[in-house]
Amino acid sequence: MTLIDTSAAGTRALDELVPSRYAVKVGDIDVLVISDGVLPITAVTMATNAAPEDLSAWLEDMYLPPEITDWPLNVAVVRSGGKTILVDSGLGTEFPDFPRAGQLAARLVAAGIDPAAVTDVVLTHLHMDHIGGLLVDGLRNRLRPDLRVHLASAEAEFWTQPDFSRTVMPAPIPDVLRRTATRFLDVYRSQLRPFETEYEVAPGVLLRRTGGHTPGHSIVRLESRGEALTFAGDAVFQPGFDNPEWQNGFEHDPEESARVRIRLLGELAASGEALVATHLPFPSVCHVAAAGNGFRMVPATWDY
Repeated sequence: MTLIDTSAAGTRALDELVPSRYAVKVGDIDVLVISDGVLPITAVTMATNAAPEDLSAWLEDMYLPPEITDWPLNVAVVRSGGKTILVDSGLGTEFPDFPRAGQLAARLVAAGIDPAAVTDVVLTHLHMDHIGGLLVDGLRNRLRPDLRVHLASAEAEFWTQPDFSRTVMPAPIPDVLRRTATRFLDVYRSQLRPFETEYEVAPGVLLRRTGGHTPGHSIVRLESRGEALTFAGDAVFQPGFDNPEWQNGFEHDPEESARVRIRLLGELAASGEALVATHLPFPSVCHVAAAGNGFRMVPATWDY
């Protein structure tokens, strides 16, 4: 990935035994997918409306533990038209119960990316595992004062009085989500650049509100020189390919989330465009194929 002018002067990029970043080109657009780590989640949260025996069979088929499984966290850095755009920011380091997540600040350094070079932040939504990184020292205190933060207007409005009545989350989580979103909006309010339905933040970088997961949940579609890639945020989870109607416990409107997921996966299967999503196994770059009444994830070949 060519991000020469985003690197801190005199800083040598760190390296890691296990890769935590993956570069891909979309035409003239540079994309760097970065792992923020993993966090444990109760497996039942991934399919709250599935029959227990069906979920157990799916977990076994995927070689995943039956009770607690690791949830990957992916963010992205996008370079287009002279702008450097951070898409989501991971969990941050303020949640001691999740010590293996919140790695973004260190991994930006490992990639040789200076946070002060980031011109824009795009947020798919305001759940804590997407905004927490922007609230911790090591990232927040190194960002430029004229940083622009893009999110759907409906998302900011939702978190003034969030409704958790249709979610199925572990008991402490709603209060933590509420507090984190409130704090984020207080800290970054003057830098927010809300949009209604669509907004092009840089050449070929289009934000589109989908709703469903949260009222303002949005995806990011990149397109350049006949190539395209969609960062889907939480519109797609790992079980959602072969079981797109399974509902995730973090979805504030489960039925609409399923409709969004089916529509998006259908579009990607028809077009052949690439997909990246927050909670798919790193680096999550893949294609979507139709398979019976569902879909299947086709991992992209690593290019190195």
